Amino acid sequence: MYPNNADPKSASQALPPQPYAARPHVGQWSTGLCDCFDDPSNCCVTCCCPCITFGRIAEIVDRGQTSCACAGLIYAALAYIGCACLYTCTYRTKLRAAYSLQEDPCADCCVHFWCTHCALCQEYRELKNRGFDPAIGWMANAQRMNGATTTPPFVAPGMTR
Repeated sequence: MYPNNADPKSASQALPPQPYAARPHVGQWSTGLCDCFDDPSNCCVTCCCPCITFGRIAEIVDRGQTSCACAGLIYAALAYIGCACLYTCTYRTKLRAAYSLQEDPCADCCVHFWCTHCALCQEYRELKNRGFDPAIGWMANAQRMNGATTTPPFVAPGMTR
């Protein structure tokens, strides 16, 4: 599938490269943990309702296997009892593995325990900077990445006498 990868297992686990995204340096996050205001709209959504941001991230990282709604509801339930960081840190780990990112500034669970909102914003920005639009979901991103075009809607001819 990816001829440059010697290990087919790692190729199947990595998210596919996006053709239109600027390529960040290998191993480095494209933005810092505290650069939340680089994307003000996502920053506001994450502050008000982090379950939405997390659901979007989870759907992309899991390549559509987990829906945005399902991941968001699980996040909300775990946040209610104060354990959301145990769930969200696993997706940070998956994202880091997919792009060979450094565990920076500290362990994933620590980042999500101390800075959950900042971590979610950073992960969302990372996906955007790598060519994904988490807001449209996995299927729309997959179609966009495959160059699929949509058929224009049928327009009925004008009325005649």
